[in-house]
Amino acid sequence: MEKYLDTGINMAIQYAPKVLLAVLTLIIGFWIIKRIVRFTEKQLLNSSMDISLAKFLSSLFSIALKIMLFLSVAGMFGVNTTSFIAIFSALMVGIGMALNGSIGHVASGVMLMIFKPFKVGDLVEIGGGHTGTVEAINAFNTTLATLDNKRIIIANSNVTGNTITNISGQNTVGVELTYGIGYDDDIDKARAIILEVGKNCPYVLDEPAQGVVVGELADSSVNLNTRPFCKSEHYWDTLFYMQEHVKKEFDKAGIGIPFPQMDVHMVSNN
Repeated sequence: MEKYLDTGINMAIQYAPKVLLAVLTLIIGFWIIKRIVRFTEKQLLNSSMDISLAKFLSSLFSIALKIMLFLSVAGMFGVNTTSFIAIFSALMVGIGMALNGSIGHVASGVMLMIFKPFKVGDLVEIGGGHTGTVEAINAFNTTLATLDNKRIIIANSNVTGNTITNISGQNTVGVELTYGIGYDDDIDKARAIILEVGKNCPYVLDEPAQGVVVGELADSSVNLNTRPFCKSEHYWDTLFYMQEHVKKEFDKAGIGIPFPQMDVHMVSNN
């Protein structure tokens, strides 16, 4: 018993300084890494770099520094870091093969950050079915916030594999609108009403100037097309304003908006 006690005391005396030094190294190391990463991220954000890419690179930089710190601490205990790195690399290869799909999402995320088809805050349409404001571009997925406060999470590979329409990417955007009027209604009168509503809309820009054209002579209506321009952030406000006020002004002027209907003719055999 005394022999084991002496051995324990000797080991404690031998390794206590190393353990204490390792703990201090970790504490100080994490403190330094935190500040280095924070400084690096701040410098990236102060540059012209996109905020999403800046945060992504800062995250990778933080992980790399922490791995180096752990390797340094392992070296204090005599661990062969060369062998450790080889084992770690082999482990990463195995994990990479197991998570092949996930790695594809990460690669797609990197492509999104490099080529920048959109950025956080842009209004986009992805794949013709998902429309919303970009909330975040993460390593594995992209998050959209819809107008009705829903959150759409799309895997990055699905984002890059589909058509991306950046609605607000140019700072100004044209709102495509179509109004159908009856064949008996006055086209010029309807055009004047649409233009007046656009002029009174607080979001519509003076340039480019709004126009109204006859887009189609449909089966039951004459379709008038217009495209008022507004700031990207006012896209929905402009659309809703125009839809509501054009309808109200059409009603006041006695201009009808045709809707599908069917006439049924009854034939009597008597």
